[in-house]
Amino acid sequence: MQLYLPIADLPVNVFLVLAMGAAVGFVSGMFGIGGGFLMTPLLIFIGITPAVAVASVASHIAASSFSGALSYWRRRAIDPALASVLLCGGVTGTALGVWTFTQLRALGQLDLMIALSYVVLLTTVGSLMFSEGLRALMRTRSGAVPPRRTHNWIHGLPLKMRFKRSKIYLSVIPVVIVGIVIGFIGAIMGIGGGFILVPIMIYLLRVPTSTVIGTSMVLTLVTMLFATMLHAVTNHLVDAVLALILMVGGVTGAQFGARAGQKIRGEQLRLLLGLLILSVGVRFAIELVIQPADLFTIRELGVTG
Repeated sequence: MQLYLPIADLPVNVFLVLAMGAAVGFVSGMFGIGGGFLMTPLLIFIGITPAVAVASVASHIAASSFSGALSYWRRRAIDPALASVLLCGGVTGTALGVWTFTQLRALGQLDLMIALSYVVLLTTVGSLMFSEGLRALMRTRSGAVPPRRTHNWIHGLPLKMRFKRSKIYLSVIPVVIVGIVIGFIGAIMGIGGGFILVPIMIYLLRVPTSTVIGTSMVLTLVTMLFATMLHAVTNHLVDAVLALILMVGGVTGAQFGARAGQKIRGEQLRLLLGLLILSVGVRFAIELVIQPADLFTIRELGVTG
């Protein structure tokens, strides 16, 4: 069944978009990420302009994150204090990101920036996560003792705060900075940033895995909701029809994904997530090389011109 999208200015198959939303929602719930790194490229691949895709996907990420965060909240797997500090930086970063998005669009460089950002970020992060997950899985199978986590220079910074739920004593400075970076990237690329946030919190901030996923979803929920409102008011690029379809599929899929994620070991999750992120990055690079004009220039002329 075809449905016309007013802002994207093209017809789409409703069932295809619903299925995409549910699949990405499932991934979001399983890995504790917003899923935008997957949904935004998928929308671009089916013909939606990058600018509209980024702005509209933010609402889908917020909906999926709300569903997943609710599930983790019921299991007391969210650190409210840590989430609050992250949000102090996240909201600021989101506002800065939307402003940068608007400026790049006015200069006609938005599509190229989105494309290059996806290729560089996804291939780099995907490769690192896949290699780390593979090493962890091999250690587990061989029975080797995992390397002991030691405190780094970050834990020597001032303005420390005790996060009781996570049982850590940490400076708020790196937490706020991480929030700013995640909010900024999310607003420009249409991603929740969970696939970046989760490794940073685990390996740099030493946050326990038990509270990382749920806490990251809270940050994703608020920053993406804020980004949606800013994009709608400043750029008028949020396609409400597209966003609604994605939300319905995303909320449904996230519930099943959260349950499935509890049944898979941590090293397996990291390995699968790294492989998924790397695959999307490579696919985006191929599209950029093969059809650069069609994907990132011609379509945007009708929106920004």
